[in-house]
Amino acid sequence: MMEDQVREAILSELQRQAEANPSKLRISTDEVQVTANGEIDLDALATAIIGAVAGGP
Repeated sequence: MMEDQVREAILSELQRQAEANPSKLRISTDEVQVTANGEIDLDALATAIIGAVAGGP
């Protein structure tokens, strides 16, 4: 389902950003929620979502 692809893209990108700069972003997740504490690069997040919808990597 497209929703699953978008959800996975969002989680993956947020986790990537948190791992790249843990002093600026912390992420915690469970089955239905994400808690983000810090700065999120919206351009990178949007690109990840577009890639998921377009069928990119």
